[in-house]
Amino acid sequence: MASPLKMTCFECGAVNRVPSDKLSAGPKCGTCGARMNDGKVRELDPATLAKAMKNDDVPLLIDFWAPWCGPCRQMAPAFQQAARSLAPQARLAKINTEDHPKVSQKHNIRGIPALLLYQNGREVKRHAGAIPAQMIEALVRNNAKLS
Repeated sequence: MASPLKMTCFECGAVNRVPSDKLSAGPKCGTCGARMNDGKVRELDPATLAKAMKNDDVPLLIDFWAPWCGPCRQMAPAFQQAARSLAPQARLAKINTEDHPKVSQKHNIRGIPALLLYQNGREVKRHAGAIPAQMIEALVRNNAKLS
């Protein structure tokens, strides 16, 4: 049996254990039944974000953004494209810094868009500024341990 990987459900916040060889089989949350890694970018609340950053073994790339930010809006389609390309090996999510300013303060975000890559409970890489999908994918592939 493959070693289990911890993944936080973006819908209900439950931490699930998923066998590493089953990531591509479309695992669902054992609590709420939501898909765990379908290649879609999810908007997170601060509690779910904190839990995922702390617990997830699967690489997690967070986009700190705001609706008024032109570069943030410009990068959004590329971020979604990268999420589809990287699934199921990594997950991408967003947090709105305008709705949750304390989260950006806590993570020392000085400018947006800011991308923070987390794996196994620690920050692995940080990038400030809008980048195309290929560079988002390279940021994850070059800095995270993919299953």
